[in-house]
Amino acid sequence: MSKGGTIVKAGEKMGLKQMFDDDSSTYTYLLWDESTKDAILVDPVDLQVDRDLAAAKELGLNLIYGVNTHAHADHITGTHLLKQKVEGMKSVISEASKAAADVKIGSGDRIMFGSRFLEARATPGHTEGCVSFVADDQSFVMTGDTLLIHGCGRTDFQGGSAETLYESVQKQIFSLPDSCIVYPAHDYKGRTQSSVGDEKANNPRLGATKTKEEFVEIMANLNLAYPKKIDVAVPANMRCGVPDVE
Repeated sequence: MSKGGTIVKAGEKMGLKQMFDDDSSTYTYLLWDESTKDAILVDPVDLQVDRDLAAAKELGLNLIYGVNTHAHADHITGTHLLKQKVEGMKSVISEASKAAADVKIGSGDRIMFGSRFLEARATPGHTEGCVSFVADDQSFVMTGDTLLIHGCGRTDFQGGSAETLYESVQKQIFSLPDSCIVYPAHDYKGRTQSSVGDEKANNPRLGATKTKEEFVEIMANLNLAYPKKIDVAVPANMRCGVPDVE
C-alpha cells in the first residue's frame, strides 16, 4: 500500500506577507505553503481582521491557525474574530502564557501548515509566556516583543524579567545563523526586518559585548510610560481576544 508524503525542494521558501497596523505599530505575518496553500497568521490584530482575510483570499490560501507570540498589552488579538469568520481555524499560544487558546504549545513544538512548519522556542523575559518562531529552514525567526530591531520589549510587567530576556535572546535567538532574518512584532521607525548577525553586532541593549549586568541596568532605567491599552488588551488576550462581556 502506498503512503502519502511530501518533498520540499532545497531552497524552496515558504510564502510570507508582512502587514502593519498603524495604531499599535504591530506587524502581522501571513505564512503559507506554496504547494498546498495552507496558511497561518502570526500576531493578528482585531481591527485588521478584514485586511488579513482579504489578503488570504487574494492569495487563495486556507487559513488553519491564528498564532500569538504572547499575550500582547498594546492591542487585542484578532484570533477570536478570525475563528468566527473562518470555519475550522484554531488559535495557538504558549502554555506558559496561561492564556486561553485552542492549542497550547511549548518549546520545540512545531506548527505545521502543509509541508512547512515553524518551530517554537521559549523566549520569556518580556512576558513569562513569550515564544519566538523559527522557520523550518532557519531562514527567519519571528521574535515577537522579545527582540526588536536594535531594541527589545520592556520587562517591567506581565511577569517580565530583564535577566530572563537576556538569556532568552543570547541562547535561543543569537544561536541562529547570522543570516537568519529577524521579523519583530513591532517597529516604531518604519523598519521591517533585521538579521541575527546585525542584532548581535549592533543592538545597543543586547549586542556586541553587552553583559547581562549592563542590560539589566539599561532596562531598569528606561522609565517607560504605562501602556495605554494594557488594562483592556491583556484581559481580552488572556481570553483569546474575546471582548469583555460585562
